[in-house]
Amino acid sequence: MISFDRLWKTMENKHISTYYLREKGGIDSKTIRRLKNNENVETTTLERLCKTLNCDITDIMEYRKD
Repeated sequence: MISFDRLWKTMENKHISTYYLREKGGIDSKTIRRLKNNENVETTTLERLCKTLNCDITDIMEYRKD
């Protein structure tokens, strides 16, 4: 399973809100819901997140064995 728990921790550490992701990162609310539920997202979304948060992919996601 892919978990986006690291995304929320990174956002907290950088004091970035979901509003900021929507307005500055171009991430729509439907995608944010998918991230919160650890559902599939496109690689372009992951790229946008890394660019917006100025971080590495491992700062926003991780693989967990079921």
